[in-house]
Amino acid sequence: MHIVVVVPTYDEAENLPKMVSALFGLPLDLEVLIVDDNSPDGTGRIADDLANANPARMSVIHRAGKFGLASAYQQAFRTLFDKNVDAIAHMDCDFSHDPAVLVEMAKRIESCDVVFGSRYIPGGSTDVNWPLWRKSLSAWGNFYARTILGLPIRDVTGGFRMWKREALQSMPLERVKSSGYIFTVEMAYLADCLGFKICETPIYFADRRWGKSKMSFKIQIEAAFRVWNVLWNYRDLRRIRDEVRSKRDDSRRT
Repeated sequence: MHIVVVVPTYDEAENLPKMVSALFGLPLDLEVLIVDDNSPDGTGRIADDLANANPARMSVIHRAGKFGLASAYQQAFRTLFDKNVDAIAHMDCDFSHDPAVLVEMAKRIESCDVVFGSRYIPGGSTDVNWPLWRKSLSAWGNFYARTILGLPIRDVTGGFRMWKREALQSMPLERVKSSGYIFTVEMAYLADCLGFKICETPIYFADRRWGKSKMSFKIQIEAAFRVWNVLWNYRDLRRIRDEVRSKRDDSRRT
């Protein structure tokens, strides 16, 4: 199975060489695609140097400004749809996502449309050094989103996922309007509405070791309000999903 791992970057000069080394060390047929948002710390130049040293396994998309996570993923996905790729993974560059989990994801993707790295299933967890308020805020935000959207998935806000290319390519990405971290929630909801087989594998979500976090309380509050937009924007697909679920439940009772 040939996998491409998409890694969006902004000011990840400290992390990127370590992440690329860790990814290339995995026992997988794997390429890396970096999408850099014109990082002022030189991340883009470092990415080019790494790609030049590994031309068959790494490529870089340079963007003119800080356009955000969602558009970085969308641009990367569309770039890969015409490539000889079996699966597309995406993850953070700051080691909050353990690259080694990709090995388990690669096993599970053979029987699923998408595999989510999950902090909230047995075996999953968040950083042991997080204070209680931060753990509670993270757990509440996830519970809030999946409850409003009626999702059976335990972790809908995480950004560590692996998709079958065909499944991801069949998503109506032109309808995805999120521009920030809510993008991962919208993609999860859309996948569920389309009836994709979604699997979860446990992950330990660690705090970043190097560099500065891009997450803020303001971003989290904004994401909470955006969940309602996601619910409204896909009301047509939600009706179809709910009808299918209702028919399935009726057949099980008879």
